[in-house]
Amino acid sequence: MGRVSQAQAEENRRRVVETASRLFREQGTHVSVADLMKAAGLTHGGFYKQFASKEALVDEATAHAFDGFARLREDGLERHAGQRDAAQRALISTYLSAEHRDSAADGCPAAGLASDIARASGSDTAHRVYAEGVADFAQWLATEDEDGLARLSTLVGALVLARATKGSQVSEEILTAAREALTDAGPAQPPSPPAQRP
Repeated sequence: MGRVSQAQAEENRRRVVETASRLFREQGTHVSVADLMKAAGLTHGGFYKQFASKEALVDEATAHAFDGFARLREDGLERHAGQRDAAQRALISTYLSAEHRDSAADGCPAAGLASDIARASGSDTAHRVYAEGVADFAQWLATEDEDGLARLSTLVGALVLARATKGSQVSEEILTAAREALTDAGPAQPPSPPAQRP
């Protein structure tokens, strides 16, 4: 079999990084190299021609996930004609939806990779990329009154809890409560009784 062209090698590498980015968010970074390469439609043997180690792939896949998520936020800002508040509210609604809860592979890397990054002992790069991604997301969520960290913590925490309780009523309640807290759209209040005439 002939050598793979440089263009094909670059395409294969891109495919592996994209596949890893999705699988790591969905299943965790413990996914085996063999399973990862199979999901990418490539042979196991080609992995080490592309990456020095699995740790190096975790670093690259983490950066890829955060880059993609940042592009989604900026696309949302463009759709809302630069109105940051409207873009933030739309993102919060989408983020705290059943669809996002159920789509970890395509979802937020801050939530999807949190446990694995916290447990990782080897890669300073993955930790740095993750911390920068979290800081960037918090800055995007910032308002005139706060720096965005509390909003981000509410989003990520609610999503992680909703995923962990998926299939139960509490999962939906978590998403609803967080959405209401972050958009100031409190629960519908019953109408006031008519005033009593003296």
